[in-house]
Amino acid sequence: MTRRNFLFAAPLLAIGGTTRPIRLGGPVFLKSEDPGELAREHRRLGYTAAYCPNGNPSDIKKAFAAENVVIAEVGAWRNMLDPDPAKRRDNLRYVAERLQLAEAVAARCCVDIAGSFNPDLWYGPNPKNLSKEFFDATVENVRKLIDEVKPKNTKFSIEMMPWSLPDGPDSYVKLIHAVDRQSFGVHLDVCNIINTPDRYYRNSEVIQECFEKLRPWILSCHAKDLAWETKGEYNVHFQETIPGRGQINYATYLKELTTVDAPLMLEHLKSAEDYAEARAYIHRVADQSAIKIL
Repeated sequence: MTRRNFLFAAPLLAIGGTTRPIRLGGPVFLKSEDPGELAREHRRLGYTAAYCPNGNPSDIKKAFAAENVVIAEVGAWRNMLDPDPAKRRDNLRYVAERLQLAEAVAARCCVDIAGSFNPDLWYGPNPKNLSKEFFDATVENVRKLIDEVKPKNTKFSIEMMPWSLPDGPDSYVKLIHAVDRQSFGVHLDVCNIINTPDRYYRNSEVIQECFEKLRPWILSCHAKDLAWETKGEYNVHFQETIPGRGQINYATYLKELTTVDAPLMLEHLKSAEDYAEARAYIHRVADQSAIKIL
């Protein structure tokens, strides 16, 4: 066993080989700016992880810690590779500010995507999004952000995407080694790389591969589902949907999540009722698989 694998396995070995309980989180719909009220609302809904709310960072950190709710992530969601140099500078400045916020609230990570060379859609496809130029520019951006902010309480991460790098676990591992910064990690959204029929049909194996190759660096994960919507067309189109209504193998996903200390965050749903359905489904799968959700 390598030193890295031993250090990862030690917490599990120390508790008799058992696995970790999972922290589940998602948006709340309470209209309040009080961090204490928001933290308690998360617990009322059964969440022990949260997206960072607006407010004073020190108040947020204190209030959520008091309720044992971790701040899973601070979203940046700006195009770090915008083809317009002025917009790219502004976007990088904003992402640095979000990384500073993540540091202040001790979030598990600050997350963005690498960006896109698409001039019209910040996450849109472009032929150069799979190029060496894209990869090298992403390495430079990530290093610059981390070296500027110097985070100690959080890490910076990006999501894999279906039409830009990193587009799978192998390219993410390559990126991690190229960036070569301790404060860079992985935000895992499995659905983002289900971009072919093969990956769709074999999503359980794709999930396992992601955790096998990226496990030491995984910081936070997203929860959603995918359904193949044909509607009489021959082009491939996977539609995001509520967990349980698609084909993502949540038994596999939850099992792999017990091997890392990373919250699972529901996202992209339309209403409180949709999130309630998603929570119930994830709890049901966890119960069937003898997996504990905090």
